[in-house]
Amino acid sequence: MSTEAESNDGAAVRFPPPFVPLIALALGIVIHLSVLPLRIPLEGMLRYGLAAVLLGLGVFLMVGAVGLFRRTGQDPKPWLGTPEIISTGVYRFTRNPMYVSMGLLQAGIGVAVAKRLWVVVFVPVVWLVIYLIAIRYEEAYLEEKFGSLYTDYKASVRRWF
Repeated sequence: MSTEAESNDGAAVRFPPPFVPLIALALGIVIHLSVLPLRIPLEGMLRYGLAAVLLGLGVFLMVGAVGLFRRTGQDPKPWLGTPEIISTGVYRFTRNPMYVSMGLLQAGIGVAVAKRLWVVVFVPVVWLVIYLIAIRYEEAYLEEKFGSLYTDYKASVRRWF
């Protein structure tokens, strides 16, 4: 990835962010099965309804964000260069819809399939790790490349929700 980042004028992201929730999902299940089982205290339709909302929002945000990248001819990989700031669609509500989506999908899976509270508890940890390994580098890159255009966008749209 570093060669691509250097040659494509992108953010200094060195680890693919989608792997973070996958690792947290696996870790949550392992902790549940081997150390301390914490079950989600919801049953039946309430649990499945919550899972459906989380998964639905997660899919909506991801499809919306990736779709905007594709329509503008950009690649969503954070280590590749960004020719323009996307501020329409789901990017009107959150600066990081893909990362929000990853957390919502992780929580939805934890509620629906695994019924493991640890998977859900790790969502804020996932967002913190993604901030540390990706977002801070992406924002520094975007501020340097686009200046006030990006800082104005940043001031008007929240990072997460």
